[in-house]
This record gives sequence, C-alpha cells and structure tokens, in this order.
Amino acid sequence: MKPNVGGIDRMARAVLGVVLVGLAATGTIGVWGWLGLVPLATAAIGWCPPYAMLGWSTCATKDTNAHR
Repeated sequence: MKPNVGGIDRMARAVLGVVLVGLAATGTIGVWGWLGLVPLATAAIGWCPPYAMLGWSTCATKDTNAHR
C-alpha cells in the first residue's frame, strides 16, 4: 500500500478521531462517535481506501528532477 494521506490530512484525521472517540467514551454523542476509530486508523497507517479508489493523494510529491 502506497501512502496517500499527507501530513496535514493525517493530523486532522487524528484530531477528529480522538475527539469523536472521546465524546463517545463519555456518552456525549452515543455510539456513532466510535466511528472516530476509522479516521484514527487511516491516520495511523497513512492510507485511506476511498482515496486509493478515487486516485487521490494528499501526500507531498517528490520532484525527482530537482537536482538536475
């Protein structure tokens, strides 16, 4: 699996996931908050299946011609 989730995207997913899981754990938003595990997982592994299916990537691209 080629990483397709970049730095800012990973940070946003991690924050959103922690907030949702925290709210679910405290009973504030109910069981739907446990869906926050999905963005946490994609942030942890750096790969998002929908991004892969759509051919999207938020990873920075490396310019291989920069040193020529």
